[in-house]
Order: sequence, then structure tokens, then C-alpha cells
Amino acid sequence: MSGAGKKVADVAFKASRTIDWEGMAKVLVTDEARREFCNLRRAFDEVNTQLQTKFSQEPEPIDWDFYRKGIGSGIVDMYKEAYDSVEIPKYVDTVTPEYKPKFDALLVELKEAEQKSLKESERLEKEIVDVQEISKKLSTMTADEYFEKHPELKKKFDDEIRNDYWGY
Repeated sequence: MSGAGKKVADVAFKASRTIDWEGMAKVLVTDEARREFCNLRRAFDEVNTQLQTKFSQEPEPIDWDFYRKGIGSGIVDMYKEAYDSVEIPKYVDTVTPEYKPKFDALLVELKEAEQKSLKESERLEKEIVDVQEISKKLSTMTADEYFEKHPELKKKFDDEIRNDYWGY
């Protein structure tokens, strides 16, 4: 196996072990997101399988003696010499250095968005608890009790009454 091919196959194998597919699947809400996620996982598995099979196998050595018996040594020796003279260039990665800073910047942006999302989720959860609490008490709650929880509304209504603005 070539060095670059083995490296790609090893990285793909390690990536497949470290991805928490079940954890990510639990976060998905819509059916469309679940379908897209399944498609992503299937594509990832196909590529990973291909990388494992293509890059993990050494090519079978050529049995030059077998061909010498059937064809003749002159032509076979010529092909063997040409085959041995073929040099496969080593892969030089020019793409990763170009995109690594962009990827790192996106990761930072992703972390910031994640933090913002978590804070917003926390705020919304608190708001949901408040709304559920109010909906339970709504039938027996007085205006004073409501304004106690929402003093900004009391101030707004008091200002409207004081300024003779009755909503018309």
C-alpha cells in the first residue's frame, strides 16, 4: 500500500469510529433532516468502505515467467523494463494548506454560533416554563398578580391611562 493511500484509509477509519452518529440523530427534529442525515451517513459509509478496500490492498505481483512461457522473453522483457521504469509521483497536498485556515475560521464561527444557540435555547426554555406556569394560573390570576410578574406592562398601561390613550 502506498504511504498516501494508507494515510487516507487510516484517517477515514478513525473518523468513522469517532463520529457519534446516534448522538447526532437524536438532535434532528424534522423528517427531512432525518432523511438528509441518513443520506449523509450512507454516503460517508460508502466512501469509507471504498477507501478501506482500494487503499488497503497491495497489487498482486506480476508473474513474468508465466508470460515468458506463453509469449516469449523478448516482448515480456521489454514490458518488464517499461513497467519497472514507471515511477508513480508522490502525492503533494497543495489543497489542505489553502483551505485549513478557512476551515479553522469556520470552526471558530461554528463554536460561537453553538454558544449563541445554547444561550437562546436556555432563554427559550425559561420562557416556556413561565408560559406554562401562567397558563396554569390564568383562570384564577388577577391583574395585579400578572403585573407583578411583568412590571413593564403595568408601566405601559399606566402611561396609556395617564395620557388618556385608550387604544383607539
